[in-house]
Amino acid sequence: MTSPLAHLTSLAPQFLVDDLEVALAYYRDQLGFGIDFTYDDFYASVSRDRCTIHLKEAPKTAADRAHQRTNEHLDAHINVSGIRVLEAELRGRGARITRPLEERPWGVQDFYVEDPDGYILCFGEQNTGPAK
Repeated sequence: MTSPLAHLTSLAPQFLVDDLEVALAYYRDQLGFGIDFTYDDFYASVSRDRCTIHLKEAPKTAADRAHQRTNEHLDAHINVSGIRVLEAELRGRGARITRPLEERPWGVQDFYVEDPDGYILCFGEQNTGPAK
């Protein structure tokens, strides 16, 4: 007898934000995400292609965000295709790129973007050739 397999179909991290409207505007205007829904002026979902992020207006510790930024701790890694096109698009939209597009030793090209609340998103694309 074969049992059905479970499959994970999506992931939506929840980021705590200081001002939901500011966060929504940044994800929409600078990162090109669409607004899926807002709920009671404190909760929302944004997505682009198959990537979703939930935003919740709630207190967070500024010291934690500063520590994360200083040590380049990532809040999300987003796999993409067309990394150079995306980097140029986000740069043109005025996204806060904190680490420029570069080749990494493990065979990935990536760049980092920081949102208004200090969350760090890494956009990366696996190289098609052998790692250097």
